[in-house]
Amino acid sequence: MLKTINHGLIRELQLNRPPVNALSPELVTALRQAIEGAPRDGIRAIVLSGIENRFSGGLDVPLLMELDRTAVGNLWREFYALMATLARSPIPIAAAITGHAPAGGTVLPMFCDWRVMAKGSYKLGLSEVQVGIPLPPVILAGLRRLVGPRQAERLAVGALLISPEEAAYIGLVDELTDPDQVVARAIARCQGLLTLPSEAMSITRQQARADLIALFSDRHLDRELDEVIAGWFSPSTQETLQALVHKLGRKTAV
Repeated sequence: MLKTINHGLIRELQLNRPPVNALSPELVTALRQAIEGAPRDGIRAIVLSGIENRFSGGLDVPLLMELDRTAVGNLWREFYALMATLARSPIPIAAAITGHAPAGGTVLPMFCDWRVMAKGSYKLGLSEVQVGIPLPPVILAGLRRLVGPRQAERLAVGALLISPEEAAYIGLVDELTDPDQVVARAIARCQGLLTLPSEAMSITRQQARADLIALFSDRHLDRELDEVIAGWFSPSTQETLQALVHKLGRKTAV
């Protein structure tokens, strides 16, 4: 599910759960633990990548629909912990978006330091509303930080899936490159940061990301999680998700 490839002091964590790299509870936990463990291994930067043509389709909806309320609640808490781990990472993380990245596939790069995406007929964006899920506030806040209030409203409320070109234009991703160069560009970005005086870079990075980290220090976050879990089990959301799973089958993810 998760491949580890070392490039000197830079570690690539490759999501590897075909066909759409959907995020299962096990993959979410494995990724969080791998990010937390990298600095302890002496790693100084991380590249988060996907498989060819597919970064991640987001949470594995068909799998989640088979889980009881306790298991779904645990998954959402673990997903929030993963977002917090990305935001708080003491070392830089570059997202190498290798292809389609809807919903949760867009969320993970949002909390990284930098995002490079493959050129092509790919789509990314926060499509949660489209499948009946209110966008969690912490994710909306992370989106607003990247693209500004008006674009965040447009993307989130409309559940828009957009092209790499539009994503780069509005700041949802930082750079576009050829598909076979995405990981290399992410590695190069990390290498550039590692050439800087480490203490100065680390302190400035921490200051620059303080607002992002603060999103996960809110004393109301437990209440937000309770609301997200309750929203998942609302009759209208369940009806929409059931219809989606029936229509699209095992490839569905959000």
